Amino acid sequence: MRTAGLGLKAAALGAILYLHVPIAILFLYAFTTEDASFKFPPPSLTTRWFEVAWNNADIRAALGLSLRVAFVAMVVALILGTLTAGAVWRTRFFGREALSLFIVLPIALPGIITGIALRSAINLADLSFSFWTIVIGHATFCVAVAYNNVIARLRRTSPSLIEASMDLGARGWQTFRHVLLPQLSSALVTGGMLAFALSFDEIIVTTFTAGNQQTLPIWIFSSLVRPRNRPVTNVVALAVVVLTFVPIVVAQRFSRRAEESS
Repeated sequence: MRTAGLGLKAAALGAILYLHVPIAILFLYAFTTEDASFKFPPPSLTTRWFEVAWNNADIRAALGLSLRVAFVAMVVALILGTLTAGAVWRTRFFGREALSLFIVLPIALPGIITGIALRSAINLADLSFSFWTIVIGHATFCVAVAYNNVIARLRRTSPSLIEASMDLGARGWQTFRHVLLPQLSSALVTGGMLAFALSFDEIIVTTFTAGNQQTLPIWIFSSLVRPRNRPVTNVVALAVVVLTFVPIVVAQRFSRRAEESS
């Protein structure tokens, strides 16, 4: 048993190293000098690439676009995901399980399939590629994240709470605000944060729906063919990791508190 325990610990450590050592190397090379970007260990370190990245107008524009798209996609996902989850939870109708499957399907499919389908739909609708086409593309999988979190919370919520509220004379909005919303608050925060993080670092679907626009992940991808720009690219990649890490940690904490309180 002790040998098995040591083996499991070694396997867990190996998995953690496998996942996080490349990220640590990326962080290290964000501080390296230009002539040392292909050497290990770096002979010298500097922080000047952070200033260079911040003063780059293209990077700032890409960052702003990514943040705006992620925020709007998160809001759209929370609204549509919550409403759909409420309909699936409260009512029984033909095709209810199929509806749940179709909502989750975009996040299960390869991103390139979703991207090609969305691009075909945009072309058929004769729409110009814009901020909103990116939002539509991101919302397809963000809705699934919000829906999963909300429906999971609703299934742990007793319908008798709503019935009691109605018996006491509360209107639909009052019931939602004072009874359902407190129950769903942690699920909404968790789903929103995860949707924001997924949207912020999405590249495959964005490639098919952005046209000539550049989000931050697309800027990073296009900069990989310019080796002399590698230190700045590493700095931007570090920023993406940090900005994605924060909402994921927030979502995890809210999810843990919800589980402890339930």
